[in-house]
Amino acid sequence: MVPAAPFLLVLFLALGAHGLSVKKCSLTGRWVNDLGSKMTIATVNANGDFAGTYNTAVTATSNEIKVSPLQGTMQKGPNQKGQPTFGFTVHWTFSESITVFTGQCFVDDNGNEVLKTMWLLRSHEENIKDDWKATRVGINVFTRLLSQE
Repeated sequence: MVPAAPFLLVLFLALGAHGLSVKKCSLTGRWVNDLGSKMTIATVNANGDFAGTYNTAVTATSNEIKVSPLQGTMQKGPNQKGQPTFGFTVHWTFSESITVFTGQCFVDDNGNEVLKTMWLLRSHEENIKDDWKATRVGINVFTRLLSQE
């Protein structure tokens, strides 16, 4: 006869082990960042490539803000653990600038998906002497939009 305590311990560990695995984070869907900007990422294909739209809530220009296209790629491969790294570019349709984002998709301790990103924005300058002010850098945290906001 098998002693009950060791048997129950092994059973508990075996049944509970699946809860210790890394939860998967999906880029596909609608997101909002800490500044109120919204983006939608369409389906990520088998190569990790994706496209979508970005509607910024902030701008340094006086131009009317318009929804702009984004294109990117997500790390795919045998070592991908469900919280992928990614990068995408936003081609601003209302200004002569472009922004590249890089980041990682995480599942936080509460089970919420979060995109932690860093970005570089390059603005057009007419003269090389003004190059020093043409690039900005920042960070944004995106959370999934669940409603039809």
